[in-house]
Amino acid sequence: MNEKTYNAVISGKSDNNIKYRDFQNLILNLGFDFARQNGSHEMYFNDEIKKYMNIQNDGSKAKPYEVKQLRNLIKEFNL
Repeated sequence: MNEKTYNAVISGKSDNNIKYRDFQNLILNLGFDFARQNGSHEMYFNDEIKKYMNIQNDGSKAKPYEVKQLRNLIKEFNL
């Protein structure tokens, strides 16, 4: 797992400056599996916590509200 990306997500100080590919890899490393894609929206599902993450890149960056959603899941489920 990329500790730098994980720490950036947890800190909440750089939600608008997380690289999309790093964010996508973090989601996979946290136990989410690619479920499906609809246009530019990618859906990931974590079978252990029974939650979906829907992400869409914003150029080369992850969308800040999606970073916040992942941070909330990390905190809620101790991922």
